[in-house]
Amino acid sequence: MDEALPCPCGRPTSYATCCGALHRAFAAGAGLTATTPEALMRSRYSAFVTDRRDYLLATWHPSTRPDVLEPPEPGLKWLGLQVKGSAMQDADHGTVEFVARSKLGGRAHRLQERSRFVREAGAWFYVDGDLS
Repeated sequence: MDEALPCPCGRPTSYATCCGALHRAFAAGAGLTATTPEALMRSRYSAFVTDRRDYLLATWHPSTRPDVLEPPEPGLKWLGLQVKGSAMQDADHGTVEFVARSKLGGRAHRLQERSRFVREAGAWFYVDGDLS
């Protein structure tokens, strides 16, 4: 992805200075550097858009992480992300509610989820979520 383009996560900044910075830090061996559940969720959405399955697996909590992630279906196009809200339950647990839109085979899809995140050893992880 061209790092000068707007970030897929919807923040009004470039991919390079937003989710791209988290993806590059991870690829360089700096670990997971998202500072909030919302930042991690946004970076995960951008990782879906840019097909960074290694980042997605690394940011998935080991208790719920799949063994592998299949490549995206040919023709899948991500259309946008809307964060509807985020909340901290305590210093190490948070939730983010979002809507992600995509299109595949001429059909529009909408995923609305309330995701749960946990921080362990300073790193945030996606645990699971409830679909709406």
